Amino acid sequence: MNELFEIVLHTDDALMRIVANNVTEAYVILFVIIFLETGTVFFPFLPGDGLLFSAGVITASTALNIVWLVPILFLAAVLGNLSNYFVGSFFGKNLEKSQNRFVQKYLMRYIIQTRHFYNKHGAKSIVIGRFFPVIRTYIPFFAGLSGFKYHIFFVYTIIGSALWVPFFSLTGYFIGENVWVKENYLVIFLGLIIVTLIPFFYSMIKLAFTKKTKI
Repeated sequence: MNELFEIVLHTDDALMRIVANNVTEAYVILFVIIFLETGTVFFPFLPGDGLLFSAGVITASTALNIVWLVPILFLAAVLGNLSNYFVGSFFGKNLEKSQNRFVQKYLMRYIIQTRHFYNKHGAKSIVIGRFFPVIRTYIPFFAGLSGFKYHIFFVYTIIGSALWVPFFSLTGYFIGENVWVKENYLVIFLGLIIVTLIPFFYSMIKLAFTKKTKI
C-alpha cells in the first residue's frame, strides 16, 4: 500500500526504486494501479495517463520489458472496466427490484436517463472516455448501472484499452531517452495530467452555466 501512495505522489522516483528492487513487483503494482483506477469508483485520483507514460519512459532504461509491460497494463485496463461494469450492473438490477418509494420515484428516473444516454452515445463514450481522467473511472460503472448491453461494452472496452495503453506507454518508451524529456520530465508529467483534465472541467463549467441559464 505504501508503494501505491509513493507512486501517486512521486511517480517516476517511486517506480525507479521499485524496479531496481524487484521487477516482478513493479509489474504487479502497475497492474494494480491501472486496474483500481477504472475497477472501482473510489480511485479516480490514481494516475492513469501519467503513469502509463512514466512506465514507458522508465522501461526504456531499466529491466522492465515493453513487450511485457503493454499487454499487462492492457489486461489491467480491460479487467478494471469489466469489474466496474459488473458492480454497476449488480446495483442497477437491485435498484430496479427495490420497492422503496424514493428509489422508484427519484433514482430510477436518473437511471433511465443514463440508459438513454448509453444507448445513444455508449460506444464512443467508452472509447473516448478512456483518455479522460475521472470520467473513465465512472463510465463503466454507469454503463452497468443503466443496463447497457454487455457484449457492446466488452467490445468497445477492448478497443478503448488497445488505443489508450499503447499510446501513452509507447510514447514514453520511444521518447524517454531524449535528453530534453529527461530534463523536463516533471513538467511533461504534470502537463499530461492538466491537458487530459481540461475537457472534464470544461464540461463541468459548461453544465453549471447551462443550469444557471435555465433557472
